Amino acid sequence: MTERRIKKILANVLRQDDFDQAMAEIRSWPAKNTISPLLSSIYQTDERIKWRAILALGRVMDSLARTDMEAARIVMRRIMWSLNEESGGIGWGMPEAMGEILARNRALADEFGHILISYMREQSYLELPQLQRGLMWGLGRLAEVYPEKLLEFDADGYMEQYLESADLEVRALAGRNFGILGIREAVHWLRPLFDSKQPVRLFVHDDFVDTTVGELARQAVARIEGRQGVAFPAE
Repeated sequence: MTERRIKKILANVLRQDDFDQAMAEIRSWPAKNTISPLLSSIYQTDERIKWRAILALGRVMDSLARTDMEAARIVMRRIMWSLNEESGGIGWGMPEAMGEILARNRALADEFGHILISYMREQSYLELPQLQRGLMWGLGRLAEVYPEKLLEFDADGYMEQYLESADLEVRALAGRNFGILGIREAVHWLRPLFDSKQPVRLFVHDDFVDTTVGELARQAVARIEGRQGVAFPAE
């Protein structure tokens, strides 16, 4: 199927109730013709299309990397460019896409994991809170599968700054990541968030979870302290 045809039908495919069925159709298309339409779909204002495009992109990129690693590298560089100020764009959804891709493919995680982490550092720092939320989600997705990658590149050290963010959602998502990693030092920063009722909508395993900053903070501390009832396990 041509890239033009895929662009015309992709939104309807991603809206299907059964995501596994949608993925079966997407997997039947040539991977190289599917990448651009999926990247474009991440910019959609429809949240379900955006997040399903991210999930689908992770799976398509996994398949592409297994058959043509150089082609997968080119896509990764394209995503990285979208987050570069010189690109002229903003790169909405790209940190989330990177996190999903890296969680799906170990070889790409080995090669590009440090790049995702670098967006917390001064040289590549993402300043907009919405991008920071996406970055925290992407790092959390990677931490669910390859936590050693974050620890290898001192991600927990760089992530500490986000526990003091003026944006409570950024703080909560960073705290959730510390919970996934089991970093006990984060508990001190998370306890003051327990009573926050600010809503947070997470996308987890093809579903939206409506929660609060306080609930995420409590779950992170519960996970760190090894108690039961921690939600959002790795897929």
